[in-house]
Amino acid sequence: MNDISMPVSDIDWDTWQPEEVATLMFIIRGGSVLLIRKKRGLGAGKINGPGGRLEDGETPEACAIRETNEELVVNPLNVRAAGELFFHAEDMPRIHGFVFIATDYEGTPTETDEAIPLWFKLDELPFDEMWDDDRLWLPQILSGQSVRGYFTFVEETMLDHKVEFTAG
Repeated sequence: MNDISMPVSDIDWDTWQPEEVATLMFIIRGGSVLLIRKKRGLGAGKINGPGGRLEDGETPEACAIRETNEELVVNPLNVRAAGELFFHAEDMPRIHGFVFIATDYEGTPTETDEAIPLWFKLDELPFDEMWDDDRLWLPQILSGQSVRGYFTFVEETMLDHKVEFTAG
């Protein structure tokens, strides 16, 4: 399927299968959120939340905590699930993502081989340096809502989306 329009409504999400299951963690403290500038892998150079792929037998929450610890050397606290994201692309892995929010952490955010820690005020997020979809759901989950989002991408550009919110 190389239809450049690739509308979300053309995909049978009930039978859709991801190639990867991954997580994102957003730590909020004092009116700011801890993000990373990714140094390698999918999305290298972009700003995002820490996260990564699930390992065998791992829960999404355990993965989000482990990845945050590996990427930033901090342990997220008061973690809650904040939604699920489904990314379909023909030129990148199809990803089912689980999103988490933490309201505190232990440790000191530290640069690693994978990520540079960056703090941003909740109302000053750097959307021009993030994935296209983030502006459609990140402010809402940072304010306490939960998200379920479906996205189609080609060459790291969002083509279409459907996003639903519920109270956190």
